[in-house]
Amino acid sequence: MATPKVLLFYGFAPLADPDAIRLWQLTLCQSLGVRGRIIVSKDGINATLGGDVVQLKKYVRGTRAYAPFKDIDFKWSQGRALEDGTTADFPRLSVRVRDELVTFGAPAELEIDETGVVGGGTHLSPAELHALVESKDVVFFDGRNQVESAIGHFTDAVRPPVETTREFIAALDSGAFDHLKDQAVVTYCTGGIRCEVLTPLMRRRGFQEVYQLDGGIAAYGEAFGDDGLWKGSLYVFDDRITMDFSDHAALVGTCDTCAAATNHVEDCGDVSCVRQMVRCQTCGARDDLCSRHAMAG
Repeated sequence: MATPKVLLFYGFAPLADPDAIRLWQLTLCQSLGVRGRIIVSKDGINATLGGDVVQLKKYVRGTRAYAPFKDIDFKWSQGRALEDGTTADFPRLSVRVRDELVTFGAPAELEIDETGVVGGGTHLSPAELHALVESKDVVFFDGRNQVESAIGHFTDAVRPPVETTREFIAALDSGAFDHLKDQAVVTYCTGGIRCEVLTPLMRRRGFQEVYQLDGGIAAYGEAFGDDGLWKGSLYVFDDRITMDFSDHAALVGTCDTCAAATNHVEDCGDVSCVRQMVRCQTCGARDDLCSRHAMAG
């Protein structure tokens, strides 16, 4: 019986020929029966994949054989099995080349060298994060969009009202967060990659003491589950949509229609619309999903 797993990873490195990397990764995944999403750019690789644990381990070995990717930190989580033993989390494989690994709309502001991102925040392990919080006043800064942060976030986190990652630069330039520039700011996101880009953007704009949670919420959840500073559910980028770290995860999301506590995220019912909203399953059964209450994802 196959053991389904989900693999989450990214790596920043200068890539001279992203198209060649795309073709290699596509061929490698197809040969192993691995599915999911891979983005390649001149700055590196970002992926979430699902499949049998044996095949995914072969994928990891194959990817690490390429020198610029040899030190990538691959993060694992449990997948869901179909009756035939394959994973239910990723129905297809997509491998694409894009200008940015994360679409902040600022490719010229990101500097990459052989060691990774230049000028980013100080990395903190989950344990180091706890030590920092105990030693000084810290501001948590959510690097995700408003739907993601609505269903789960760190205690008292600043959650910018952005609908997409591309809106972060305008939010930072608006002056709304200037009062944080002389404070200790810890950024966090799902697996860490958005903070790799967000932190140098913040430092360029005058934020003095900037940290990033290494491995993101996923790593923190593995270390402390729901018994630390994290509250709620984690939005994930596969067919699960949300996941909990324990059987006692708090419900911190609020249905945009009836205000009930929920961690349920709904896609808009209009096939031409890509919006998402936090909406309980009862209200989600209605037809007016793209209402004035809708939150964008």
